Amino acid sequence: MANAKRVAAEGRGRVAEARAAWLLRLKGYSIVARRFRPARSFGLGEIDLVARRGRMLAFVEVKARATDAEALLAITAQQQHRILRAAEHFLKVRPVYTGWPMRFDAVILEQDRFWPRHFPDAWRP
Repeated sequence: MANAKRVAAEGRGRVAEARAAWLLRLKGYSIVARRFRPARSFGLGEIDLVARRGRMLAFVEVKARATDAEALLAITAQQQHRILRAAEHFLKVRPVYTGWPMRFDAVILEQDRFWPRHFPDAWRP
């Protein structure tokens, strides 16, 4: 039973990330990476989307929750730290982006809303 719930949650997450990528592309971003995850041995978090617009690189966390507030609160300080470490690793393996301005964004999919919401610079490390 727990495995079925996990599979369902994984499916919802993929749909949410696809809708978030769609929104960002409409706003003029290019998607550089999806579900960037350093090797498990690094103990780093996953980055849902890495997007760029011009020379700005955005590391994007996607959350689907009942409300915007609930989704933003779900991005805990611990999760922010893991995403920061994964972003640092991303820059090591993709040195072409080294030195670019970067920020941490959130795209929220609220339960009763069709359009996702983009929160640029949602947090700072």
